[in-house]
Amino acid sequence: MQVKSVTLLGHKDHGKSTLIGSLLMQTGAATKVRIKEAEEYSKRLGKTFEPAFILDSFAEERTGEMTIDTTRAEIKYKDLAFALIDVPGHEELIKNMISGASYGEVALLLVSAKRDEGIKDQTKRHLFLSRMFGIEDLVVAVNKMDTRDFDEDAFLAVKKELSGFIERIGFDQKRVSFVPISAYSGENLVKKSSKMKWYNGEPLIDAIYESAKKEKRQRHGALRLIVQGMIDADEGIIGGKIVNGDMKIGERIAILPQDQHATVKDIVVKGNKVKIATTGENVAIRLDKKVDFEVRGSVISNAEEKPRLTDKLKAKIFIVSKPGKTLRIKFNGIDLECGGMKILNSINTVNGKKGPAKMEVLNAVEAEIQLDKKLPVEEFETTKELGRFVLYSGKEFMGIGTIIS
Repeated sequence: MQVKSVTLLGHKDHGKSTLIGSLLMQTGAATKVRIKEAEEYSKRLGKTFEPAFILDSFAEERTGEMTIDTTRAEIKYKDLAFALIDVPGHEELIKNMISGASYGEVALLLVSAKRDEGIKDQTKRHLFLSRMFGIEDLVVAVNKMDTRDFDEDAFLAVKKELSGFIERIGFDQKRVSFVPISAYSGENLVKKSSKMKWYNGEPLIDAIYESAKKEKRQRHGALRLIVQGMIDADEGIIGGKIVNGDMKIGERIAILPQDQHATVKDIVVKGNKVKIATTGENVAIRLDKKVDFEVRGSVISNAEEKPRLTDKLKAKIFIVSKPGKTLRIKFNGIDLECGGMKILNSINTVNGKKGPAKMEVLNAVEAEIQLDKKLPVEEFETTKELGRFVLYSGKEFMGIGTIIS
């Protein structure tokens, strides 16, 4: 069964953990033991039953009522399995949110329809980051409709306010759907709600399913293998993961950044020799000659279709903390110094607009970065694995970036 990653986005207290708990129950993914445990814990805290306790695995989360780290849960629906990634909504936990969002395929945004909650700055930052990390399909769940007596106008007000921002940051409106729900009471999650007869769309699970089934942007066909280790240097056996394209027996390949060339003699996948390996597979390959190169940061490509070798990047960077005197970049398993960074312009992550060349925490910039050596890179939109990096100032996490040229 194919597994699709669904990243849950949204401001604190808008109901992400509660939604996952309710979905686990309604799809039969939560065991009776886990449900009973959540019920008993709710009683000990003097609360009515809280579906979020089915998901939360840390006592700090239950008593503090906040998700402290990225959490995963899996549900099955029709011919797909959904890996639901619940990421923190608190501003100070943005680093954990980045980690979860950068690997999602579908984004599920929760926005509260409750009075005095609604669309927050953090709601928009989560959206900005999800689009920055290449997520194209978005489902917006307008939650807590029970607090507004399931009123259609309350739903439409949220939809209208958010639609302009979503389009401005690069989402295609045709790939965005809005669904009114109540995660706490389980309305319109798996079955259509009788309390919102004015809503003509599908329940949330079907909106997620259709979004996950949409045809994604096609990758280019060129081979890209990230080297993970040298299995046997004398025999020329290398281990790695194919992140794009196919590898075939007899193919002429290049090893970058050293630009060594060789021919593939054998390919092994899961202990079996194969004639061809494809995207997503971990492989062991035997070359026709001994090769000597630095493993960390090395990439194998077709001999004729290589990624760009460069020591200068143009990138979009989400800033988490102000820079100090030194900058370092972690990219594809290596850690190297940055010779400098020139800010080209800023991007306000709350309104999506570009501004003067200045750096502000929790906003983004477009910048040019000088590296101390050449690396094989590609634009993030072409090959994600060769187009994203983490930026540090000294030992402090400073931000995360995607290569745009």
